[in-house]
Amino acid sequence: MTTPRFLRRGALQACLGIAIAACASAAFAAYPDKPIKLIIPYPPGGATDVIGRIVALKLGEQLGQQVVVDNRGGAGGNIGAEAAARAPADGYTLLMGALTSHATMATLEKGRLRYDLTKDFAPVMVVGSVPLVVVVNPQVPAATLKEFIAYAKANPDKLNYASSGAGAPQRMAAELLQREAGIKMTHIAYKGSGPAMTDVVGGQVGMMVETVPASLPFITSNKLRALAVATPQRISMLPDVPSAAEAGVPNLEVSSTFGVLAPAGTPAAIVARLNEALARVVQSPEAKEMLLKQGVYAALPTTPAQSGEQIQAEVARWEKVITESNIKSDQ
Repeated sequence: MTTPRFLRRGALQACLGIAIAACASAAFAAYPDKPIKLIIPYPPGGATDVIGRIVALKLGEQLGQQVVVDNRGGAGGNIGAEAAARAPADGYTLLMGALTSHATMATLEKGRLRYDLTKDFAPVMVVGSVPLVVVVNPQVPAATLKEFIAYAKANPDKLNYASSGAGAPQRMAAELLQREAGIKMTHIAYKGSGPAMTDVVGGQVGMMVETVPASLPFITSNKLRALAVATPQRISMLPDVPSAAEAGVPNLEVSSTFGVLAPAGTPAAIVARLNEALARVVQSPEAKEMLLKQGVYAALPTTPAQSGEQIQAEVARWEKVITESNIKSDQ
């Protein structure tokens, strides 16, 4: 009996589909079979670079393949992020994202960015965060955050605050503090944390909300006074400094968050493989210690979906602050 042509065609297509699926499955099982590139969208030496190099080393150990760092600095991290977004979605190019900074840029540079943080990337995992701390020059007459707020209210528009850039987490944290505390200060933007901290220490600017690692040497040497950490609880790096909640500003919860992203369209099986490897990294005592020495608290493992929700929440949060405070990228 002759098999009808449409049945023969259907059988052939079914076999072909099985073969393609088997090849794809084999390819995913072999992943990675060559080095992976991790784009760091900032120059060497900064926080993202330091964290990225630790992640690259430990991720490579988990995957059995070298993870090569590729620094693509410029435009506040946007050049490197765009390069990663436009890379082939095959799992061999990843982004070490400074997620808080990218999230603020999504609103500040809306219409000018050539990538979309929430659409052009497949989140792999949020890997860690760097807490921020409110610091003042000792000349500012305030020993606590409550005293600082009272002083700022009694001296409207007389206080300046420094930041490392218009869209930096440091600037956003100071804006959030103003909103929550009902105070008004003048923003002085610098090209990086280094010169900003120099002027706060020197007394040219009164205060700053800065990362703990950058502030710690000045706090311990009494060149700056720490008023509160922008975290829900106290942290191990500054155990004697109250949390913002203890200091009376519970919504002042800001950290500089970092995570690994892949180009959108990267196969789910590859994203899952990377996610599993990163979960082992952030749970590794050795990696945790390496990160903590750089002022980074390793994140708890999350799924790609959970990491995506966290990024979307970050974008929405800062969009609200930026819009309602009328913050501009050139301010």
